[in-house]
Amino acid sequence: MRAEVLVRERYVLAEDAFAEIVIWRVPKPVRGSHDHLKYRLALIVRGVCVLRYDNEAGKGDHRHLGAREAAYGFVSHERLLADFWNDVDTRMKRE
Repeated sequence: MRAEVLVRERYVLAEDAFAEIVIWRVPKPVRGSHDHLKYRLALIVRGVCVLRYDNEAGKGDHRHLGAREAAYGFVSHERLLADFWNDVDTRMKRE
């Protein structure tokens, strides 16, 4: 089985901001993760990534809030999306 794209979406949130969501189903978990998903969810404002959730090989599930990086407790695809959009809403209210 090869990686299969499940979601590839881009949302324009403002003239200078967009969110991009890419999720793949992979044949085996990414090193450091336990699920069969590889993902990258990002909020870009004025050309700068201000929020990102991803599970880069070796780092496992984590999120970036500005310059800070912290572990993320992946539960499900649905919860990942809900957590991301909650953080996007919070961040966009500050912009």
